[in-house]
Amino acid sequence: MELLSELAGNPERRVPSIHIAGSKGKGSVTGMIASILQADGCRPARYMSPHVSDFRERISLGNSFFDEAVYCAAGEELRELAESAVPAAKSDLFDPAREDGEEPTFFELLTLLFFLCARHAACDVLVVETGMGGRLDSTNVLDPLVSVITLIELEHTGFLGNTITAVAGEKAGIIKPGKPLVLARQGGEGWSPDEVCPPGGVLDVFKKAAAEKHSPLIYFPETAELRILKIHTGGTDFSLRFKKDAFPAGLDGGAAPLELSISMPGAIQAENAGLAITALKTAFPHTGEEAIRRGLADFHIPARFETLSRDPPVIIDGAHTPESAALCVSTFCSLYGGGGVLLFGCAADKNAAGMAEVLLPHFSRIFITTPGSFKTSDPGRVYEAFTAVLAAQGGPAGVTLVRETAEAVRHALDWGRQRGLPVLGAGSFYLASEIRAFYGKG
Repeated sequence: MELLSELAGNPERRVPSIHIAGSKGKGSVTGMIASILQADGCRPARYMSPHVSDFRERISLGNSFFDEAVYCAAGEELRELAESAVPAAKSDLFDPAREDGEEPTFFELLTLLFFLCARHAACDVLVVETGMGGRLDSTNVLDPLVSVITLIELEHTGFLGNTITAVAGEKAGIIKPGKPLVLARQGGEGWSPDEVCPPGGVLDVFKKAAAEKHSPLIYFPETAELRILKIHTGGTDFSLRFKKDAFPAGLDGGAAPLELSISMPGAIQAENAGLAITALKTAFPHTGEEAIRRGLADFHIPARFETLSRDPPVIIDGAHTPESAALCVSTFCSLYGGGGVLLFGCAADKNAAGMAEVLLPHFSRIFITTPGSFKTSDPGRVYEAFTAVLAAQGGPAGVTLVRETAEAVRHALDWGRQRGLPVLGAGSFYLASEIRAFYGKG
């Protein structure tokens, strides 16, 4: 990736950047930062994954897509680079004793396409979400003003390690020497009792990594006070106050609380907003309160507790870990009560049994299906996980396997509509995309 960027003239170094990693909420934090910057008069290039309904969601100008001419010009530059410069430079890519001539991956080329789009569109700041992990992620060619790490969970164990502290170590790889790290609260689901360190050990991983790189650590729970005022079907209203003397010198700790609103319901989204504001106040201390309010109010992102219908309520959420599923169902039940309908599908590498334990007690009917075709999945194994939990826990839920995704969507929505029950679609962003398409939002 470093060579690819060099061949393109290092477009990632042309303007300042903010780099975001984590297991839960990094897409929301990335989008909120870009939206606030846009409201403050900047031209932020935003890089996120996966997309839900439109591939351009991954590479965008703040809350909107780039002009088609930008994608075309950047794509043409990338094509020329891939066809001429990359083959010519193959001998320099790797030590001949190793894997000389390895081709760039899809995500490496996509990341470079983002950098090229940002350059063609004359963007003045990059807001970049990692794809997976951090240390070896293609986006880690950045030298950002600030690194941001959201809540860590046990995920992608085949690549990132089979303990939560190992996962944290990979995420910590985005911390840059001398540059601040803004860190979300840590601890929760995903910790294995076989680990030497308890959940608090995750924080120790980041403290050690930051100290080794002489990077100031701004730990959100020690920096800000967040009060959830109201969670409602239209979003979340909350206040955020920075604690006195908790921020580095020059930032406005101890000032009056910010009274804020976001269009997404849930305490976790208020935390994401608080983390985004903290990162912005670290990178750009003069970010105004009005820009923060307007940026959060303008921010919308698909499949993050998104309402598709209100009669009966149909909600989709990309929650695909036990922790995110717990947060999602907590918000869902607080707004609509228990006993609703769950449409669930997840990729083969996800903790289906852990999510079943969290979700199953709250629904009267559950439909298990294939979460689209983009990633490998095994809906039969997911169905077995849910029925095993049902057998062990008991409860009112009936579990049905409907392998064909569109058919499962119809079954779940019909079941809810006929009985006046709320419907939640969860487990995968790809499943959320299928449900959105059913409502003509593809």
